[in-house]
Amino acid sequence: MNYYIADLHISHAHVIEYDNRPFSCIEEMNETLIANWNSVVSKNDTVYVIGDFIWKKEQEWSPILEELKGNIVLIKGNHDPKQFSSKTRRYFADVKDYKEIEDNGTTVIMCHYPIPFFKHDFNVNAVMLYGHVHTSEEYQYLYKLRKEIINNKSEKGPTGNFVNVGCMMPYMAYTPRTINEIMGSINNE
Repeated sequence: MNYYIADLHISHAHVIEYDNRPFSCIEEMNETLIANWNSVVSKNDTVYVIGDFIWKKEQEWSPILEELKGNIVLIKGNHDPKQFSSKTRRYFADVKDYKEIEDNGTTVIMCHYPIPFFKHDFNVNAVMLYGHVHTSEEYQYLYKLRKEIINNKSEKGPTGNFVNVGCMMPYMAYTPRTINEIMGSINNE
């Protein structure tokens, strides 16, 4: 099974206030993020983390990574290290800036940065997953653009299938989600 999530910002104190996250401290946030992850992910699953994973120096990532189940693919964000040491790199099945996969009949395109008009954006069976914008003003622009595209969809036009999978989004609830869960939640907005 494949799961997706972005902008965990594990150990980042400021993000609690920035996102208005429901945690009183870093420890509570970290414990919840790890518990939520491990409650749905099994050792043979793959989790695509779409950027801004851990807010610590790279040499401090190992204890956190050792607690997480599954195979981790990191799509690097602006707050992730540019390169990893071999000690840390061994925890990842893959590390990329951009990645495309097929998942349950859906072409999934992943980049930390939103791309509203992505490769395959006319294909109803393709989706672009992103993070980076949290619930900021930038996200509000993207949300309005997505709704406008969907409401004015033409037979040969873009689908509007670009989705913020930041952990703080209500449909993510600080938990990795499958593509079916994500699309089901988004399509019911």
